[in-house]
Amino acid sequence: MTTLDPRDTALVLIDLMDRIVANPLAPHTGSEVVAASLELARAFRAAGAPVVAVRVERPNVAEQPPGSELLAEVEAVADEVVVKRTIGAFQGTGLHELLRARGVETLVFAGIATNLGVESSARAAADHGYRLVFVEDAMTGLSAEEHRASVELDFPRLGEVVVAGDVRLG
Repeated sequence: MTTLDPRDTALVLIDLMDRIVANPLAPHTGSEVVAASLELARAFRAAGAPVVAVRVERPNVAEQPPGSELLAEVEAVADEVVVKRTIGAFQGTGLHELLRARGVETLVFAGIATNLGVESSARAAADHGYRLVFVEDAMTGLSAEEHRASVELDFPRLGEVVVAGDVRLG
């Protein structure tokens, strides 16, 4: 069980967009990740902790591909929406400043893809000095092997790996 202080903790949801959630993903499906992420988001909001949804836009294109908006249900639970144009959520987005202005010291990560957007964002967050928590069953990869490599090899070096049912705010 991991108990987090809602006064200095934020949930960061990475790339929960139609065109990404619809991909063949493993070990969890896109819909499983969305369901787990929404459950976390509702708990965070109920505890007064912020929820930040991050979505990616392709740089230097006139129009984004179809499905590039956040899922409506994700946007509905987000206190803040950040648009990134790189793999990670910190480069040139103002995310660090937004989090610090809210007094956030701990980040809980969920989203897609584990070894790309989530891990890149987490590495930058670690460089900024945040405490990191990774919700394994609220993220997934393009393959189970890529997901496992991040969850088993990289994330334990950066923070704590948990499952959604073990996250408590209070």
